[in-house]
Amino acid sequence: MNRLRTAAVPLLVWLVTLGALTAWTATGNAGTPARLRAAEGRVLIPYGTESTAAFFTLRNTGTANDVLTGVTAPPGYRAMLSRTVDIGRNAGRMEMAGAVTVPAGGTLRMTPAGLDIMVTPPPRLTPGDRLTFTLHFRDSPPLTVRARAVRTLAGP
Repeated sequence: MNRLRTAAVPLLVWLVTLGALTAWTATGNAGTPARLRAAEGRVLIPYGTESTAAFFTLRNTGTANDVLTGVTAPPGYRAMLSRTVDIGRNAGRMEMAGAVTVPAGGTLRMTPAGLDIMVTPPPRLTPGDRLTFTLHFRDSPPLTVRARAVRTLAGP
């Protein structure tokens, strides 16, 4: 009888703990996964360059962070996350960017002077053309997004 009582106490504690965690999760207190959305982005119309860039704004309305791990370009093109790094004297250089966090309840904005998607070779685009990309995340399913072609300020 002593053995049964000794085994019953840890089992009872485990069952109570499991029940409490289940109730806590079921009521939403464990948070929500990342919920990612993206508005239509922009892709720069290239002129005389080896690549161009696309930009998106990602919104995460969930209560958990997620991580943007990569991007797939349309067939015939390569796309990669890159960022512009200040090297002084009003100059910058591009470097490959690793995975980037999309904060819970926050926004990740891609810009020409920061994080972007480098596209090579540069597609032949006219204003208003659209390219489709697929963004890949650590926890969320892939997100298909479109970018509208726009002229650069320095373009023709």
